[in-house]
Amino acid sequence: MQRTRPLTPAGRRIVAAAEELFYGRGITAVGVDLIAERSGVTKRTLYNQFGSKDQLVAAYLMERDQRWRSLVRAAVEACDSPVEAVTAPFDALRTWTGTNPRGCAFTNALAELPDTAHPAYGIAANQKLWLLNLFVELATAAGCSRPATLAAQLLVLHEGALATQPLPLDTLPDSAGLARALVRAAT
Repeated sequence: MQRTRPLTPAGRRIVAAAEELFYGRGITAVGVDLIAERSGVTKRTLYNQFGSKDQLVAAYLMERDQRWRSLVRAAVEACDSPVEAVTAPFDALRTWTGTNPRGCAFTNALAELPDTAHPAYGIAANQKLWLLNLFVELATAAGCSRPATLAAQLLVLHEGALATQPLPLDTLPDSAGLARALVRAAT
């Protein structure tokens, strides 16, 4: 779902409430009544803004995706070298997980919404493909051998660290260290 018009103040409140509730409780566990109540709007306003719960889920994931991509791009741009930039998404993940304790909203959405025709499914899947393609791009710019293979390995490490984040394991430091070792070996 690509929005053709900017969100109104009510629309922003609805998306903020939806994000808190969908991420905290799960997409299928939350109804539009609760979102409308939490955002201080009527159900009619919610439907006027988004048309359906499915479209609201898509809007929630789009907003989240934009924030995530901005954080990752900032981490990449802050790097001193192309080699360092390859693992910048792991640095961004450290920042991101500080305020997102339930793991990956996109993975959670894919688990809850197996229908590939759901408007949010493509947004969640594309977030993963974007990160894979970013790893390819960064590995290529750093002169890494076999950048596509390295990118797939980095994605698996990144996603694994994110998937285990709700557990008391803190796998991110080890995953980031292994990612840096893979990049060093490929350069």
